[in-house]
Amino acid sequence: MKDDEKNELIRLIAAPYLQKATALIGVARKVGGNQFRHMMATFAILLDYHYTDQVMLKAALIHDLFEDVPETNRQEIRELDEHGDEVVALVDEVTRKPEETKIEYLEKILYRGTKEAKILKVADRISNITDLHLDIIIKEKMANYLEQTMDYIYPMAEKVNHLMAIELIDLVERRKMYLSAYQ
Repeated sequence: MKDDEKNELIRLIAAPYLQKATALIGVARKVGGNQFRHMMATFAILLDYHYTDQVMLKAALIHDLFEDVPETNRQEIRELDEHGDEVVALVDEVTRKPEETKIEYLEKILYRGTKEAKILKVADRISNITDLHLDIIIKEKMANYLEQTMDYIYPMAEKVNHLMAIELIDLVERRKMYLSAYQ
């Protein structure tokens, strides 16, 4: 870790966001585990790629909160610290609205999303694919998810971080190998 990254992390006060994220402990994931651990994994992926922007890291900790716990009080999050407004805006940007199809949502981020939203969405998908296993999810659903990743998430990754794009290709190819082994 570079000194500037270390110094940025030293200044990171994440506890209030972690506390908000604990609301996701009771939210089960279809692939097993819970949403809280997924938030932590997404946060760790950003760190792995040397992202230390405070707003992005704090948003990673709660990026599924508004979708999975709709009664979340956004104003409380805005008041957590000086980054609250920006964190809420970024989480809102990566939150799928009930009226949006999955494709509309992904196209919105791909074509009109901020760089930060794209980075966060790519980290989120890396975490999701890492947790994707055939013993939990049906083959057709996995195949569709992998295709969607290559159609929408991969181009996002290419726009913001080529190394993340390489990891996505690797993850997708490995999951496709699993699929072909079970057909």
